[in-house]
Amino acid sequence: MAKGGVVPELWAYMRVRKKWWLAPILIVLLLVGALLVFAQGSALAPFIYTIF
Repeated sequence: MAKGGVVPELWAYMRVRKKWWLAPILIVLLLVGALLVFAQGSALAPFIYTIF
């Protein structure tokens, strides 16, 4: 089995199968995850968590 990870495997899947509609979904999920991680220790955390 080739070395890599989840990201290269998803990229290869989208490239081979022409599933380009998955890219915006993955980007939004990554941005939301980054927002939750970076805002965890800030004063904005209670307001961000009420969104979800």
